[in-house]
Amino acid sequence: MAPGRSILHVDMDAFFVAVELLDQPELIGKPVVVGGTGPRGVVAAASYEARAYGVHSALASSIARQRCPHAVFLNGRHSRYREVSAQVMEVFQSFTPWVEPLSLDEAFLDVSGSLRLFGSPVEVAASIRSRVLEEVGISCSVGVAPNKFLAKLASVEAKPTASRTGPVAGPGVVLVAEDQIQAFLDPLPVERIWGVGPATLGRLQRIGIRSIADLRLLPLDTLRQVVGAAAAERLAALSRGEDERAVSAHSKAKSISHEETFPTDRHSTAELRGVLVRLADAVASRLRQSSVAAKTISLKLRFSSFQLITRSTTLQVPTADTSVILDVVLQALEGVDVSEGVRLVGIGASGLSVHEEVNEQLGLFGEHGQSVENRDGLNAAVDAIRGRFGSSVIGFAASMDAGSSVSVHQEGQQQWGPVERSEPPTISKQRRK
Repeated sequence: MAPGRSILHVDMDAFFVAVELLDQPELIGKPVVVGGTGPRGVVAAASYEARAYGVHSALASSIARQRCPHAVFLNGRHSRYREVSAQVMEVFQSFTPWVEPLSLDEAFLDVSGSLRLFGSPVEVAASIRSRVLEEVGISCSVGVAPNKFLAKLASVEAKPTASRTGPVAGPGVVLVAEDQIQAFLDPLPVERIWGVGPATLGRLQRIGIRSIADLRLLPLDTLRQVVGAAAAERLAALSRGEDERAVSAHSKAKSISHEETFPTDRHSTAELRGVLVRLADAVASRLRQSSVAAKTISLKLRFSSFQLITRSTTLQVPTADTSVILDVVLQALEGVDVSEGVRLVGIGASGLSVHEEVNEQLGLFGEHGQSVENRDGLNAAVDAIRGRFGSSVIGFAASMDAGSSVSVHQEGQQQWGPVERSEPPTISKQRRK
């Protein structure tokens, strides 16, 4: 373990709900559930009042309604959460440049170089909590430890707990000091260790391993026989609280993807085409915004039986072009029998690299008689229009809905399943692409 490191894990408390309460303070104190409100939706977050009824993230919305029928159910608003998340991350950045976001509502911070300015690690953690509450209006919990693994575990212990009358305040900040590591870890259940999923947990429990202390005291040779050599080394190290990973302030996305779950199954490729146009457009737009291109394009289909298939194509030249991505996934769709019914479709782009006009290598003309130069110009024009007037003002004709409105897939849309209103967002004076 690197000496002298001070790592924080900061986690917002019921973040999506907290953001909704900022905008709708009349809901404070009520059971509130955020996520996909339709029959195929899932819960993204639940207030502590709702959690007291057994509602939690990743629970089917239909089950959440059964458990807490008097709860207020709200559709998730990804763009709003991103806006508030940016404010939170700005607070973090004022304490240290070493911030590694894990999601919109949590991040690791290495404050080792900030202690002379802001005090002890616990004082830094308390200051961050105070600043986030004062400047953003939401609460967070902080774990403080010598490494990421321990800090993440400590932040859980700092959290509020649920009751039907509201959250019961936790300590807010929990410190795991160097000389307290084993005392902190040993009583915890073994499934709290990263990488101990259901399969590994079952194998460990079959030989009597229940707590982290049990795992730590297990001979390494025995552990190797149970989980394999590589996993055994990692699990043994974590059971001793050892984690050498540094906080990465400049981690880059390895893939970009969008998907859509349908309120009712789709049974033909014709029904899927318009959706694939929207998804290809969304993926390509995000690639260009990030100045990267993708080498591998993947099509994802989940059928009514919940069978999942993927079809991946590796290109000779990376692309960030909507038309190229769309052509690839449409070709991948050919030959796939969708008559059973498709409940979810998605497009992913991976193998990302810096986009440096790679399309110039594709030849003089692209699909539909368009030159590569014209196609790049068209993409740039669309991006510029959306940047100025909003993403819904222009789109592909194939993505038009029945009301002649442009339907553009937004980042975060459908993240928690289809909502009760399945109509696409509209805006006046839309144009076709």
